[in-house]
Amino acid sequence: MEPLNAEDPVSIGPFRLLGRLGVGGMGRVFLARSVGGRTVAVKVVHAELAAQEEFRRRFAREVASLERVGGTGTAPVLGSDTAAVAPWVAIGYVPGPSLRTVVGDEFGPLPPATVKALASGLARALVHIHAAGLVHRDLKPSNVLLTVDGPRIIDFGIARAVDTVADGGNLTTTGAVVGSPGFMSPEQVRGDRLTPASDIFCLGSVLAYAATGRSPFGTADSGVHATMFRIAHDEPDLTDLAPELTGVIRACLAKDPAARPSAAEIAETLPIPDPWLPADVLARLGRHAARLLEAETESATGTGSGAARQDSGGGAAGVVRADGDPTPPTPLPSTASTAPRPQTGRPRRTALAAGLAALAVAAAATLTYTFWPDPDTGMDDQKNRAPSSTGNVAARPAGIVPAAFLGAWEGVVQGSQDHPRETARFEITQGAAGAKNAVYVQVAENRLCMGRSRLVSADEDKVVLGESDVTTSVPAQRCVPAAHQTLTLRSPDVLEWTSGTAKATFRKAPTGTEVVPARFLGRWSRIPAPEIYGENDERYTSQVTITQGPVGAPVVSVLDGYPRTIDGVLMDEDWSCGTTAVLAGVGNLLIIGPATRDTNAWDRECQEGLSRYLLVDKLNGKDRLLVYPMLDGEPNEYYRS
Repeated sequence: MEPLNAEDPVSIGPFRLLGRLGVGGMGRVFLARSVGGRTVAVKVVHAELAAQEEFRRRFAREVASLERVGGTGTAPVLGSDTAAVAPWVAIGYVPGPSLRTVVGDEFGPLPPATVKALASGLARALVHIHAAGLVHRDLKPSNVLLTVDGPRIIDFGIARAVDTVADGGNLTTTGAVVGSPGFMSPEQVRGDRLTPASDIFCLGSVLAYAATGRSPFGTADSGVHATMFRIAHDEPDLTDLAPELTGVIRACLAKDPAARPSAAEIAETLPIPDPWLPADVLARLGRHAARLLEAETESATGTGSGAARQDSGGGAAGVVRADGDPTPPTPLPSTASTAPRPQTGRPRRTALAAGLAALAVAAAATLTYTFWPDPDTGMDDQKNRAPSSTGNVAARPAGIVPAAFLGAWEGVVQGSQDHPRETARFEITQGAAGAKNAVYVQVAENRLCMGRSRLVSADEDKVVLGESDVTTSVPAQRCVPAAHQTLTLRSPDVLEWTSGTAKATFRKAPTGTEVVPARFLGRWSRIPAPEIYGENDERYTSQVTITQGPVGAPVVSVLDGYPRTIDGVLMDEDWSCGTTAVLAGVGNLLIIGPATRDTNAWDRECQEGLSRYLLVDKLNGKDRLLVYPMLDGEPNEYYRS
């Protein structure tokens, strides 16, 4: 959790904010407390989505559907205001690690009895979700939380509203992927209409991951499209799967939706043991509950979250900053339903499990946590211990990344150094295995994607990066998480980048808050071209302004003007079109993402542009700026104004 900043309100509706949890495709997420003391996650819609009436209508319908779910294994809606300037929804929040964290970072594959209980618990949650008329559409290990009393499914329903509006209602727009590669259904891959059977297929993939530690259709190492092809056409890889799990998982992974069992059928056939989690996972959960209780004490005294400021009564309006944050934000946090509590009618737990449940209940009334353990903040004192170790807590190491890899690296993935068609940049900071300490920027002809990649391993000449989160997408909703990547050091200033079959050479690059070379800075005006525009050349104007800033910031703005034309005849009226672009790479060339509209200078015939690269040379003894599209084409030419 991060402290509230000066732009944040201290309350939203009846909920007092404790701190920031993260940012996602829909909006910003805050940790908050109800008047009665319940801890909730409040999600506030981004301003650009709130400005779309169609999104508001869909958002209101989705929230109404979520309110109807309220069943076992899901997160209840505890409050909402879909008509606010910044619409919001508050969802119940309890402590619990994600399945991805438990299997991928901490304990490895779960025993068959636990996987059966997981299947039963998730199926029961899906029964309630489907009964409310919802399809989750993104059931994956990071959207499943494990608590003392069973699994919880999070972040369902609302994503559908975002996806539908972001692409103008077209869910199969080129480049847009609704779902997470590796945990999608064949219907999602094909862009077909989704039914509850799609969630059952995803459930099968989640269960296979829980039992084996890997996706049954592989990872994105060989490319996202290759993964999706395997989902649509290949049989799942269920090697090492326990025989008692094969039947239910294979049934869920049937290519034909009609051949898959329903959620109710799965729930009815699989029992839930008590306790359902392995003892070492339960013990880990208890230790975290105690840590969270300490963190809440700090928050209550005003030393942690900044929540002790005087209430400004700001409500939901103005919660989302208009200018945005150019740095990759924290991934969206996990949420769950209610505080873990012993269920009636069950045998008494062991003394250990009972004590853990009490700790978890206490923590649920206080602060909760997002990652378990938190790979970025390192708040978990047990982070570097083996699951079975005992004794004093080991100190957290400074990190495992060799010094030679630290800093920023840039390379051309397609094209040449002089004429790139696709580029990528990594900025690597120190961190332990599991930390998302690599920020990446990828730019292609019509797309810019930013995100964070998790450190898998590092040695003297190689760094391996794994799971990624998309934090910025231009245009919105067009990016998918980066695939697993390997960086191999070739010299102090050169490394080789590989991802699947793709390879590229990366070189050291500047880093910091002021990385734009001085030769680019300033205002530039189009070089006159009367040979093209004739006597009306002066009416065709273009100005480029380049300011200083970090990678990820909008440092390039363009203002174009030209006469309106009707049936080839020039009118007296002139159009004005303004755009901005995000910095994505620096060096001999300046790489910028797709041009996006500046609403202060935008007419109905204006068009947003492609990604570009810029260079400065000399013409007639003057500095000349050349602005190339990131495809085969001639540049626009500018002199300094």
